Amino acid sequence: MTVMESAVKNMVPGIDADCGGACACATCHVYVEPEWQEATGEREEMEEDMLDFAFDVRENSRLSCQIKVSSALDGLTVRVPEKQF
Repeated sequence: MTVMESAVKNMVPGIDADCGGACACATCHVYVEPEWQEATGEREEMEEDMLDFAFDVRENSRLSCQIKVSSALDGLTVRVPEKQF
């Protein structure tokens, strides 16, 4: 399961996930809190390309469809941007 899938399942506002997790849009853009950046891993090239279409991209921006949930991420905090696009 990914952060995006968990967010959609729990009806988290601001996570639209238009492409269903295929890394083909940027409607699941989130900001990872600094203390979680290392644990969530680095952006892959495809994710970097899709973030070019996101609103207000920052150093801690990620697509939540690319963050796999694991026990190492228990307590993870992410924030949604002011808008998606």
